[in-house]
Amino acid sequence: MSLTKSLLAGVALTALTGAAALAEPALIFDLGGKFDKSFNEAAFNGAQRWAEETGGTYKELEMQSEAQREQALRRLAETGANPIVMTGFAFGDVLNQVAPDYPDTDFAIIDMVVEQPNVQSIVFTEEQGSYLAGIMAAMASKSGTVGFIGGMDIPLIHKFECGFAQGFKAARPDGTVLINYTGTTPAAWNDPVKGGELAKAQISQGADVIYAAAGGTGIGVLQAAADEGILSVGVDSNQNHLHPGKVLTSMVKRVDNAVYDAFKNGVEPGVKVMDLEAGGVDVAIDDNNKPLVTPEMQAAVDEAKAKIASGEITVHDYMTDNTCPVQ
Repeated sequence: MSLTKSLLAGVALTALTGAAALAEPALIFDLGGKFDKSFNEAAFNGAQRWAEETGGTYKELEMQSEAQREQALRRLAETGANPIVMTGFAFGDVLNQVAPDYPDTDFAIIDMVVEQPNVQSIVFTEEQGSYLAGIMAAMASKSGTVGFIGGMDIPLIHKFECGFAQGFKAARPDGTVLINYTGTTPAAWNDPVKGGELAKAQISQGADVIYAAAGGTGIGVLQAAADEGILSVGVDSNQNHLHPGKVLTSMVKRVDNAVYDAFKNGVEPGVKVMDLEAGGVDVAIDDNNKPLVTPEMQAAVDEAKAKIASGEITVHDYMTDNTCPVQ
């Protein structure tokens, strides 16, 4: 059902069903792979939804190393793919160099702002969704200590951390948030073993709810939390189903909607902000975690949503000010 073409060493480009058309869109996944059950997989789900609804086809490419970014982008542009959507801030510098060479190709980048006339930059208010997760963690915690485990130690992930801590402290001012990061290189996104080790270390310090914003590494965090009998918070995709009844919620980041919209409607140059009010971020409530969500918790989340939308609550954006007011 799929046609695979090798465009460069170690990278496969796949056109799903049928013959490639000149205006076929393309999606490039960041390191960690499209089935990371988190960020990349959300992007894949959006592309798949577009393909299923329209009967259209798209090209997809999984990165194997940092060195492949520029060549991958150029080769995709040369095949006539349009628009080309890429997941991850790490494409920023390369896209800034490549986009001017292909003025007739539209590009969209998720999680980074690139100022070029043929680029749409799609950013999310991760801090707002994380704030809601922080409220839920505060109300679910029995010990008053919760944890945050980030993937790569970069400002973008500090947005998640700070929003979570701000929401937690709003509900539990005397509580404690333990913080760890997996690493400082892209390998930090795909190390579930280390994620599990960090989770166990936080549990030994009293954490009974742990939020993982770490891509594939987070799978190890959720597993360790379930094994140790505490709650976890998933990220990006709805991860509640991975350990039913043991994942308090997931801070969903609608990367799927961003990709779907880009494929369906094309991209408009400039910055597109997907915030809480626009449905860009939220906390997931479903059959897998409903028993964990008390009426009081749901009421607190609904109240916070309304106050964020009205401006009564301002959740700190670490990307605009690299300090966190609650730490």
